[in-house]
Amino acid sequence: MGAIKKVKKRATPFQAIVSYYFVAMSVSFMLLSLPGVHKQGVDVSWLDNLFMAVSAVSVTGLTVVDISETYSLFGIFMLLVVLQLGAIGIMSAGTFLWLVVGKKIGLRERQLIMVDHNQYNLSGVVHLIKEIIKILLTIEIIGAVILTTYFYFTDYYATFWDALLNGVFNAVSATTNGGFDITGQSLVGFKNDYFVQVINMLLITLGAIGFPVLVEVKAFLRRKPNSVFRFSLFAKITTVTYAALFIGGTIVILFIESFHSFKGMSWHEALFAAMFQSASTRSGGLTTVDITQFHESTDMFLSFMMFIGASPSSVGGGIRTTTFALAALFLYNFARGKEDIQVFKREIYLVDVHRSYAVILLASMMVLISTMVLSVTEKNASLIQIVFEITSAFGTCGMSLGLTEELSTFGKIVVMLLMFIGRVGLISFLYSLGGKSEKPKYHYPKERVIIG
Repeated sequence: MGAIKKVKKRATPFQAIVSYYFVAMSVSFMLLSLPGVHKQGVDVSWLDNLFMAVSAVSVTGLTVVDISETYSLFGIFMLLVVLQLGAIGIMSAGTFLWLVVGKKIGLRERQLIMVDHNQYNLSGVVHLIKEIIKILLTIEIIGAVILTTYFYFTDYYATFWDALLNGVFNAVSATTNGGFDITGQSLVGFKNDYFVQVINMLLITLGAIGFPVLVEVKAFLRRKPNSVFRFSLFAKITTVTYAALFIGGTIVILFIESFHSFKGMSWHEALFAAMFQSASTRSGGLTTVDITQFHESTDMFLSFMMFIGASPSSVGGGIRTTTFALAALFLYNFARGKEDIQVFKREIYLVDVHRSYAVILLASMMVLISTMVLSVTEKNASLIQIVFEITSAFGTCGMSLGLTEELSTFGKIVVMLLMFIGRVGLISFLYSLGGKSEKPKYHYPKERVIIG
């Protein structure tokens, strides 16, 4: 025990967070391996159990088994538990338990919460966790009530209990951006039901836009009349970028597929199909159409969208929307001969721009190397299937072109690693590989290098 305490003290907050996620995935693996989790007569290998556990904790949604045919009612409940754990984050779950038992939240715990939710200040992190849990559960409950009521009174399901099970699972899966479904066909059965699609798009968006944004919106709605309220720069950039990606994604998908899989659809069917797939690429993973019928150019675009992923401090992965936004803003200002980045009457720290480009470069290298590896191990898969699978795993999205269930043992390990990194965050994962940072004691003379 003494040795373990020494290791914990020596570990950086980033190393501790990565370790806790490893523990969470181990616990999830044990939960999904319990007797009664699988239907009678269904045999699932330990590797597939581990894959499902990693996919659930990372709220990705990639599956190597058919959930509807594999898991019992108890197993579906276990999946919901693991999805909740992955959605709120390890430190959020731990903080909630500490608060319940009355444990004091010390400096070390506050540092871990700060790292897990990409915060820059220790002050207010415990309040943030409380707000995150309240908001997330409120969204899920409202979503579950609406979907359950709608499913029951529209006769989608024969009994109230079936409607309740599907309504609750759908609401949790969409809000956590888990991408799992218990119907065996995602939301394809609701391709002509725009009400269900709109509710799911709203839930996916609320889960992926970033918890700090939701906390600020709540504070804005509860502000005193006539009082001045200023949204943070993070909230503004995140919201604008998220909206731009959603609208841009809808336009691109609609334009390309109008000449292919959307032929024969009415304008509103094609529009909603494009809108839903665009919203789902943030990290949702649910689909309303057969995406294997999409044109390759659409698949490449969806891969790019999944590579960007969701917003920081949300349920999603990828390089994150703010990373993409800062990189785009830098390019725009650089092309105009400006060194400083100014947006919304604020100036961006250059260190954040450097971090953004570091994340993009390292993520691109990781996707490239993973693509090269799977191109060797998955001999029957096309290149577009491999790229799509890899970006879906890294973006913790969960969409697939049918490759997941066909993955080799080594391929499953690679995809699990990508899902893990996507959930933990590339910055946290990289920092965990190094020790404690030390400031240099001296500097060398600076010299210019020719670029371009």
